[in-house]
Amino acid sequence: MVFRGIITDAPDFDPTADAEALYNAMKGIGSDKEAILDLVTSKSNAQRQEVIAAYKCSFGKDLIEDLKYELTGKFERLIVSLMRTSAYHDAKEIHDAFKGVGTNERCLIEIMASRTNRQMNEMVAAYKDAYGRDIEEDIIADTSGHFKKMLVVLLQGTRDESGVVDADLVQQDAQDLYAAGEEQWGTDEAKFIMILGNRSVTHLCMVFDAYEKIAEMSIEHSIKHELSGDFERLMLAVVQAIRSVPMFYAKRLYKSMKGLGTADSTLIRIMISRSEIDMLDIRECFRLLYEKSLYNMIQDDTSGDYKRTLLNLCGGDDDLAGEFFPEAAQIAYKMWEISSMTKVQLRSTVRPAPSFDPAADAQALRKAMKGFGTDEDAIIDIVAQRSNAQRQEIRQAFKSQLGRDLLKDLKSELSKNLERLIIGLMLNPAEFDAKMMRKAIEGAGTDEHALIEILVTRSNEEILAMNAAYQGAYKKSLEESIHSDTSGHFCRILVSLVQGAREEGPADEERAIADAQELAHASNADSDDMEMKFMSILCTRSFPHLRKVFQEFVRYSNKDIEQIIKKEMSGDVKNAFYAIVRSVKNQPSYLADRLYKAMKGLGTDDRALIRIMVSRSEVDLFNIRKEFKETQDVSLHEFIQVETMIGDTSGDYRKTLLVLCGGED
Repeated sequence: MVFRGIITDAPDFDPTADAEALYNAMKGIGSDKEAILDLVTSKSNAQRQEVIAAYKCSFGKDLIEDLKYELTGKFERLIVSLMRTSAYHDAKEIHDAFKGVGTNERCLIEIMASRTNRQMNEMVAAYKDAYGRDIEEDIIADTSGHFKKMLVVLLQGTRDESGVVDADLVQQDAQDLYAAGEEQWGTDEAKFIMILGNRSVTHLCMVFDAYEKIAEMSIEHSIKHELSGDFERLMLAVVQAIRSVPMFYAKRLYKSMKGLGTADSTLIRIMISRSEIDMLDIRECFRLLYEKSLYNMIQDDTSGDYKRTLLNLCGGDDDLAGEFFPEAAQIAYKMWEISSMTKVQLRSTVRPAPSFDPAADAQALRKAMKGFGTDEDAIIDIVAQRSNAQRQEIRQAFKSQLGRDLLKDLKSELSKNLERLIIGLMLNPAEFDAKMMRKAIEGAGTDEHALIEILVTRSNEEILAMNAAYQGAYKKSLEESIHSDTSGHFCRILVSLVQGAREEGPADEERAIADAQELAHASNADSDDMEMKFMSILCTRSFPHLRKVFQEFVRYSNKDIEQIIKKEMSGDVKNAFYAIVRSVKNQPSYLADRLYKAMKGLGTDDRALIRIMVSRSEVDLFNIRKEFKETQDVSLHEFIQVETMIGDTSGDYRKTLLVLCGGED
């Protein structure tokens, strides 16, 4: 097996000399932190154990205790953790996960989902030796349900590692998983636990491929659909680690550093545990996923001696040319293959209300707005808990019974973001999209992101209905408005999309290969030619076809289409093509990212937040919620609760958004 770590045995190693160097670095007032970090990170873990023994022989002292005394903060935690063996470090992390109020489930999931049988067995023995307790008993005492059962199965360290694959058993396992979940009402969790907790890595990779053919969706999608809570997160982690351990860790590292604050325990744990195993592959997967090197992200997110030590473990900055190592190219190809095979079941959060009576709802809304003051709760309870089709019936009943325009009454009684949100819900989808396009175009400055998001995520039918609604409302075609407010290649892209003429249907394999070759060739052309060729394919081909095109693009160029767009293009053109690629790959994930960007940081982009929550509540907001939770490590419900408190005085706006969100994940 090719070595893919960073830290190796140092040549001409002398543990006694190193012990003396560390003693001198800690002698007297203060300590030479640079000498300590350089020495510790230049030795393998096995060599560090020899240094610990030599230190005790030479000075009669415990090296780890001296390091704890001399160093402080995150730097101390990192250096001391490096001095422990892998098994004892894992044992301490698991023990610390149980300490205090509550359990650190994320730590348990990361370690238990990704360790080999040997690593698991060594950790169990180290835990017993260090704490005089049985790790299985502690897991049973501190966890519950199917989450506990799967942890106990993984803890046994008995996963098949024979490398022998039975093709008949592969098909049987795939069929059993399908029967245990998607095929029936309710889920047979025990079947998921038995198969995912015991079969070999090679076998399970083939099972996942077979499952996609049977279910027309990935195993990950089914787990998100069928399971929940910590059990869902554990099973997803197991699948991710089975598919690619480096990819699993790249995602964990990114989550540990993104946003405000750093999850230092996770960052330290991964950088230490993988520095001698597969850090090179993790770096490459990180760059594939985030178009930024791991080295640069650590550099931006940490400081001081702590940063220097982490960068030594990382091993260097990666070339940002977009070329892949063979392993990363295979992963990128596989990611597009999974995307092309998966048939996603879209789930809404707002559904038609049972026992619906439009006349009664119209009367209730009139009562809520009559007299002094407005009953916002009554309005929210009706509007946010009816389907759009039902809301249109209420509009009609309001006019028929009361001779009044419901939208005008709502506008006069409500204000600010609550008014915008409630009115958005009362419009039909075509009217709402037309209004959002108008808002994006009119006034000072154009909201290019809104134009892109709407046109990229709507079907042909929805775009044509929006065009008609726009013409009716503003006495001007949407295409004319786009021409008057945008220019150049970006204008051409929008005009192409606004035709609502994207091809529909499955991928044409032969044509997909030809399209991929044309895109690969165009990537080396000058900017204008490249953008025109990308537009002719990305704006016209069906999404299933484009998934196959982007998969074959990796084969022909050894690059990912997203990286080419980000590296070779700029401005609104780059943003438009990037949005198309993200939507083709996983549209709920793209919209989850748009929601996050609308709310993160100082101030909220309420127009974007309202636009997505209204337009997706009856389409795929449940899927968006799941993607949001997976990528941000916080539920959409919780994020809305926190972020909309700023500047929202009544709380009614927030309440309506949370009703549309549909629940906590």
